[in-house]
Amino acid sequence: MLKPLLQRLPHGRPFGLPELAEHGISPVLAAKYARSGWLVRLEHGTYGYPNDALQLDECLLYLQKRSPGLHVGGKAALSWQGIRHNMSSRSTIHLWGTRRFKLPEWFFSRFPVRYHQRDLFDLKQLQSLLPDEGMVRLADHADGVCVSGRERALIEVLNEVGVTQDIEEATHLFESFTSMRLDVVGALLTASTRIKTVRLFLQLAEQSNAIDVIALRERFTLKLGSNARWTRRLQDGSLLTIK
Repeated sequence: MLKPLLQRLPHGRPFGLPELAEHGISPVLAAKYARSGWLVRLEHGTYGYPNDALQLDECLLYLQKRSPGLHVGGKAALSWQGIRHNMSSRSTIHLWGTRRFKLPEWFFSRFPVRYHQRDLFDLKQLQSLLPDEGMVRLADHADGVCVSGRERALIEVLNEVGVTQDIEEATHLFESFTSMRLDVVGALLTASTRIKTVRLFLQLAEQSNAIDVIALRERFTLKLGSNARWTRRLQDGSLLTIK
């Protein structure tokens, strides 16, 4: 009876107790099957097949259920959409979320990942301006995997300048854009809670032809703070100044 039961569960993904229960496997039975070698315990309440090659997309879907708002963002999201600068297939996968969330050991031991906990946007305002919050679903990834759209991912990269991101690479990524959607950028910047990020976006935008900065400023009310310049010394010792 056990073998047909387990055959209903697809390979390449972890299973939580609720999903196992749907297939008639109680927590007690799951623990028993793990001791017998039919399942492997990845962590408390999470199981998989022994020696199974877990797939990134399937693991992301599983983690997104545990932490709503978790998504692929920043440089990883740009790379997945064809915009990259010195990124390889094993480059770090940047995951973003607004809540504290510890990536499980079974996940980060298999994939090169980094988690960013950031309150980058006023979510209520963003949802009123942009119902999809600037997220996209990519055809070459599993349905349901949440990924920042190009514009949101770029803003996430700029937010990290002076923290975990160098300005040179951020500038190269910005310059990789040949066009941006004015309505999407305007909504994201309007709802942004980071004055530095909004200022840096506008400063880089003035140096490119990716977006009409004048139209952007006319159509949207952006939070720019005082007239004082924003200055921070970066990790390489250089000084970044944003007007």
